[in-house]
Amino acid sequence: MSGNKVNTNESGTNELLLRIEEKYKKLSKGQKRLANYVCENYDKAVFLTAAKLGEIVGVSESTVVRFATQLGYKGYPGFQKALEELVRNKLNSIQRMEVTYGRISQSEILATVLQSDIDKIKLTLAGIDQKVFELAIDTILNAKRIYVIGIRSCAPLAAFLSFYLNLICESVTAVNTNSSSEIFEQLIRINADDVIIGISFPRYSMRTLKALEFASNRKAKVITLTDSVHSPMTLYSSCNLIARSDMASIVDSLVAPLSVVNALVVALCMKKQKEVVTTLETLEEIWDEYQVYSGDELNHVNDKLPVVPENLEGKTDE
Repeated sequence: MSGNKVNTNESGTNELLLRIEEKYKKLSKGQKRLANYVCENYDKAVFLTAAKLGEIVGVSESTVVRFATQLGYKGYPGFQKALEELVRNKLNSIQRMEVTYGRISQSEILATVLQSDIDKIKLTLAGIDQKVFELAIDTILNAKRIYVIGIRSCAPLAAFLSFYLNLICESVTAVNTNSSSEIFEQLIRINADDVIIGISFPRYSMRTLKALEFASNRKAKVITLTDSVHSPMTLYSSCNLIARSDMASIVDSLVAPLSVVNALVVALCMKKQKEVVTTLETLEEIWDEYQVYSGDELNHVNDKLPVVPENLEGKTDE
């Protein structure tokens, strides 16, 4: 391959680059040009249609499709998914931001990002396995103790899920993730009666993975919320909730994962309606008794205007 730029040592060996390297000698001249372009410009190629990629390289659209199938993918869409994976793993945050936001004007950012989030929710809905979702619900309901772990950008998702699980279930632990040793200390009593829910999206967290491995070795049930069946988080789980988050930019969108979390909470509430109502009624009484919200809750706008004392009417400050 001319100017061989395939680097299989950078953040692990990428499947797409390996396939290109293995099959390069058997490719036609046009396909070799495609291979060279993809290896040197994968950050640009990921956004191109088959027709556009062919136009840039100087080959036909059908040559591009044959190139994809020659590499062992199911047409161009399969090849493009492999490209997306390559971009996620190869580009650093700054490069990803430049790739994404370099393509759109400032005035288009709001609409582009929101539309991208909408698309991810649609793709998640189309791809998520309903049976797996129901298995996750049953596993949580039948667990003696529930542990939830999410690190870095996934920490808010884990905190959100833990907060609502605590209103629904009896024993919920939001695993504190400041250090690896602290994680194992909190999981020390996990066993076959328990479940751990691990939330991780690229860049995947090694601490989360180790926690799931530890829980699996202790025979606990493992549920994952991640972006792909190829995610390393699925190694120790038989119940994988897949939500799309693959925005190639400095910020990986977690809108679709949060929607899946919402769906989990709603489904659990519906299964335990009486218990949830009782818990909320008890909480309301406690909040009232201890005036939990009296000091920091914004008052609602009163229907009535405040009464002005008669001796102040028509007077101004002197």
